[in-house]
Amino acid sequence: MSERLLLPDAVPGGERELGVWVRRRVASRLASYAGEREAAGLAAEDEMARRMTVGRLVAEELGEQRRLALAQGRAVVDAAAEERIAQAVEDALFGTGGLERLLADTAVENICVNGCDVVWVKDAAGAWRREGPVAASDEELVELVRTLAAHAGGEERRFDRGMPRLNLQLPDGSRLFAVMAVTGRVSLTIRRHRFPAASMSELVRLGVCDGQLAAFLTALVRARKNIVIGGGTNVGKTTVLRAFAHEIPPAERLVTIEDTFELGLDTDPVAHPNVVAMQAREPNIEGQGGIDQAELVRWGLRMSPDRVIVGEIRGAEVIPMCNAMSQGNDGSLSTIHASTSRGVFTKLASYAAQSPERLTLEATNLMVASAVHFVVHLGWDTAGRRVIDSVREVIDADGPQIVSNEVYRPGPDGRATPATPLRSETLDDLAAAGLDAQGAVSQWWGAAQ
Repeated sequence: MSERLLLPDAVPGGERELGVWVRRRVASRLASYAGEREAAGLAAEDEMARRMTVGRLVAEELGEQRRLALAQGRAVVDAAAEERIAQAVEDALFGTGGLERLLADTAVENICVNGCDVVWVKDAAGAWRREGPVAASDEELVELVRTLAAHAGGEERRFDRGMPRLNLQLPDGSRLFAVMAVTGRVSLTIRRHRFPAASMSELVRLGVCDGQLAAFLTALVRARKNIVIGGGTNVGKTTVLRAFAHEIPPAERLVTIEDTFELGLDTDPVAHPNVVAMQAREPNIEGQGGIDQAELVRWGLRMSPDRVIVGEIRGAEVIPMCNAMSQGNDGSLSTIHASTSRGVFTKLASYAAQSPERLTLEATNLMVASAVHFVVHLGWDTAGRRVIDSVREVIDADGPQIVSNEVYRPGPDGRATPATPLRSETLDDLAAAGLDAQGAVSQWWGAAQ
C-alpha cells in the first residue's frame, strides 16, 4: 500500500478496546487498498485473497501495537490475546462478528440479545444460559446488524429509527429478527435450524415420533394428502415440514412460499431438482413494492406446481392456500401457530375472517374441509421433548364446526398414541401409497380399541 495510517500516541490497553481499534484500522486500510486496486485497473480480490490481505494487515497492526507498547514502557498483550483479536477482526469483516462464536456452537438453538452485553442462549435441552457481550456497544450492535443485512443481499434492507425492525436469513440458514427504537435497547433474536436436512428417519431418531407413526405420515405425503402442521413457537414445525417434503418424489415440481427463506428445498438438487422458492418482500423506503405471501401463492399457482408449500400461514394467504389445495394441487403442505390440533381450525377461520374477502365462519369451514385432509400437531412430552402429539383427519364441515377424527391423540406421556380408526377410503389411499393397511388396523388402531 502506498501509505500507512498514522498511529495514535497511545494504543488502547484492554483486549476488547485493542480489538475494536485494530478492526477499525484494518477496515480503513482495506478500503484504501481496494480503492488503489481499482484506480490501477486491477480486478477486485476474491474472498481467499481478501482473507490473506486481512490477515497480513492484522499482523502488521498488532506488530505496531507491540512496538508502541514497548516504546511507551507498557506491557504487550500475549499471543493468545492476539490470536483472539485476529479471529474477532476476521469474524467482523467476513462473518457475523461477535455472534460468530455462538453460531458456531451446534448445541445452541436460540440466541437472544437484549442489548450488546445482555446475551442469552437456549440449548437443545431447553435450558437458558447467560453469555458474554457480542459487541462493544449498542451502536456497534446496530452496525453489525446493518452489515449482516448488507451481506444478505437482495432487496433493500434498512435498519434505523424510520424502519426499526429487520427480518433476514443468515448465511447458515438461521433466522434473525432485530428491533430498535421501540425497545429500551437494540435487541435481536436468532432462531437456529439444527436439522436442515430432516427426514422421517431423523424424526424417529430425535424422538419426535416412533417408527409406526413415521410410516403413517410418510404414507400421507406419498398419497398426496394436504397437510397443515400446527404447534407453538419453536416446537419444530419447520423441521417436520422439511421431513415431510423429504418424502416427496424428486420428479415433482414444487413452489415454496415463505415470509423469510428457511425451508431451503431449492438447495438440494438431488432430492428436489425442480423447485421455485419465493419470499415475501417488504416495501421500500417510499412504502412501495411490498409483496405479501397471499400474492405469492396466487403467483405460484400460475407456475405449474405439483405441490405448493407455504412455510407458515399467518394471514390472508390462508384463502389462496386452501384454493390451491382444493383445485388439483393435492399434497400441499403448510404450518400454522396453534396450541392444539383442533385449535388449528380456529386459527384458519380467524385468518380468513381478517382477509380482504372477509369470509364467514361457515364459508371458511366449507373451504377448509374441502382443502385440508390432515392436521398434524406438535407439542412437548412430559420430559420436555418436542413430539408429535396429535393427528386429525378432516371429515367435513357442519356450519360453525369442522368435523374431524383424532386418529392420534396425546397419551399419558404427551406423545401421540392411536385413537379413532381411519375411514376405510382413506386407509385404501394410504395402502396404495405403500402403507401396510392391515397391519395398521390390527397393530395401531386395533390396539387402541
